[in-house]
Amino acid sequence: MTTPIRLALIGCGGIATNKHVTGYGLIKEQQPDLFNLVAVCDAATERAEAVADRAVAWGQERPRVYGDFEQLLRDGGVDAADICLPHFLHRPVGIACLEAGVHVQIEKPVGVTIKATRQLIEASKRSGAILATAEQIRRMPGPRTAHWAIHEKGMLGTPQVFFVQRANNRKVDPNMPWAWRFDRFLSGGGPVLDSGAHFCDTMRYLWGDCDSVYGSVRRLSEGTFVKGDERVPDMREDTFTALLNFKSGVTGTWTVINRPVADTFNTVMYYGSEGALNDPGDPFHGPRLTATLKRLDGSEHKLGDLYQQYLAAMSTDERERVFPYGLTDGFALEVCDFLHSIRDRRPPEIDGEQGLQAKAIACAIYEAAAANQVVRVQDVIDGTYDAYQRPIDERWGTN
Repeated sequence: MTTPIRLALIGCGGIATNKHVTGYGLIKEQQPDLFNLVAVCDAATERAEAVADRAVAWGQERPRVYGDFEQLLRDGGVDAADICLPHFLHRPVGIACLEAGVHVQIEKPVGVTIKATRQLIEASKRSGAILATAEQIRRMPGPRTAHWAIHEKGMLGTPQVFFVQRANNRKVDPNMPWAWRFDRFLSGGGPVLDSGAHFCDTMRYLWGDCDSVYGSVRRLSEGTFVKGDERVPDMREDTFTALLNFKSGVTGTWTVINRPVADTFNTVMYYGSEGALNDPGDPFHGPRLTATLKRLDGSEHKLGDLYQQYLAAMSTDERERVFPYGLTDGFALEVCDFLHSIRDRRPPEIDGEQGLQAKAIACAIYEAAAANQVVRVQDVIDGTYDAYQRPIDERWGTN
């Protein structure tokens, strides 16, 4: 029996408590000796106390509770940290953990800019500690099945074109506890980067590396949010359109309207030379098992039915690798992969570099809009285009 991984959770807000902690609980039910949650940290210590109480219910000792991550690191006794903090804190907290030799998983997006993300990757290389990107969508049954149907079964033929459109009648409470997301300097951006981080990773998973991008990014509605005693303007985009060209030859359009509209509309269509995959739901979190794959030969297949075929085609070892313990919850799978990468001394499925490549698609959309021209994603990674990100880097000293 191996020694349990000593895990810290840094940031105990909604995504941590509603998703990550729930995922860790599912893993504890299956392999209780894989890890122990030994420390929890949040500036609002009552939230950390609540997570510590939940950990006790797993049958382990109560984690130490901190309001300061630096004190947590000074006290030591931690092998790994799961960081679920506001975006602008990912870099400084992540680097501090990595430099202390602590393996790190960071919620998307890994860094608030390309340069911030690069600094995290460099810290990981210096220390030898793992840097993983927390990304749950590609791990879920829908995207896994779509990847298998497209690339293993060839059910679309040659992938060619996709169309993703969403008009969402969204009204946001300006007093919500995560209103930091409204501030571009704290969040890095709006839906292109935030929920869009999921779709950027899914696109890379399905179609490979993105080569070039053209984007239009705008704010068409007025909005404010509460910041301390002030009410300040919402700095995020509420509307964007991107044209994306992939090295594999796939091209696609991605359009989102994220503001009050008179009528809503959602569609996701993936086309190949021999078929099409239709998922008319949320473009950020699919494809879902309710999607339909139609072929030119007239056959029609629900992705849920193909999922059963996918499972049947797997070897026992492969199924345990993709859906360990039979888990299908994306958050449980992402944290499980992080823990297993530490235990097995292997890279995580989505490391810092993979997180950077997905983030670069979103940043390329912003930079293409700022430059009003098509930009190559690699040029954004290399820093040739940084007009959108530059003020954010200057704010945090990452330039």
